Amino acid sequence: MSAQNKPKPEEDKQKQKPVKRRGISKWTVTQWFLIPLLLIAALAGGLVAGYVVIGKREFSDVLQWSTWKHVYDLVFAP
Repeated sequence: MSAQNKPKPEEDKQKQKPVKRRGISKWTVTQWFLIPLLLIAALAGGLVAGYVVIGKREFSDVLQWSTWKHVYDLVFAP
């Protein structure tokens, strides 16, 4: 082998690509918390809208656990 065929150390450094480290970005963390939160808010908003607007009931009844237990019992009654 001749000395002309060997790459120079400077050329080796230029050919090597830097290693990219992938971490968890802020957007990914935001998505993991924001999307479920928005889904829960949409569910709650739909339940309230259905009970108050469509059902023509009082908003204060929406916040009572007994109301939703009664609705659950009506839907899943044997």
